[in-house]
Amino acid sequence: MLDISARAGVRLVNRDRMWHYTEGLQNWDPIWPGHGIRILPGPSSLWFDALGRRLPDPCLPGYDTLGTLRHLRTTEDLADHDHSWFILTQKIIEKEFALSGSEQNPDITARDRAGFLRDRVLGKGAPKPVDAFLRKGADFVTAPTLEQLVEKMNALTDKPLLDAALVRRQIEARDLQLANAYSKDAQIQGIRNARRYIGDRLGRVATPHRILDPAAGPLIGVKLHILTRKTLGGIQTDLDSRALGADGAPVEGLYAAGEVAGFGGGGVHGYNALEGTFLGGCLFSGRAAGRAAAAQTA
Repeated sequence: MLDISARAGVRLVNRDRMWHYTEGLQNWDPIWPGHGIRILPGPSSLWFDALGRRLPDPCLPGYDTLGTLRHLRTTEDLADHDHSWFILTQKIIEKEFALSGSEQNPDITARDRAGFLRDRVLGKGAPKPVDAFLRKGADFVTAPTLEQLVEKMNALTDKPLLDAALVRRQIEARDLQLANAYSKDAQIQGIRNARRYIGDRLGRVATPHRILDPAAGPLIGVKLHILTRKTLGGIQTDLDSRALGADGAPVEGLYAAGEVAGFGGGGVHGYNALEGTFLGGCLFSGRAAGRAAAAQTA
């Protein structure tokens, strides 16, 4: 649509502003070539870079995607590595993993409330789409011990980059913080805060537990890739949502509303747009376009 509009003479802006996800997976059952899937994570998985170092705050699951992307792509000794890792437990994946894409959420897309409660709140085991990735996905490994898990994780890269002793020290330090009700670990604080909301406590956030607790296992390692979603740029418009041409003048009869107007790439919401706020920009620009078009034809 953007290329067609450009050929018609409109001005495109901010096409280099891209929307990326940092929790991408290779799709074991792709719909199109290169079709990746994003994990929609809860707050409990431990996030490590390619060299086995826990990511710093606020690079935590479900927190600051742009900050995490910046850390992974600009930290000097990570420049040659295009992946990171989640380490978690079976207990966490059963409660906290969801996957992007309507085909990965049949209960939600079908508005199946009973199925949602059965599979995500009351059921045992991971939801079926998540379990399929756990069993068949190229980026998932499981093991009963951390040393065995790290060995399998290293097998997924060209050369072994992870040191099991380093990873263990970091996980043990995190696990010790669970015994302190006033933990200074920001991720544990986030888990406890999330569970103050009953909806998250019942269906989204696992009960806090030690990652190395055998009762919560087996351990799971997930290799994460940076996944490109879309451009945040689009058609430049005036305040009536009229598409502007290369000369800056409105193109007669052509309007642009919603994400095609590029408001996520430096428009309505600036360059650090939050995904959950895009609906507002769609409504705002759509209303402006409708009013302007109605006034033109009145």
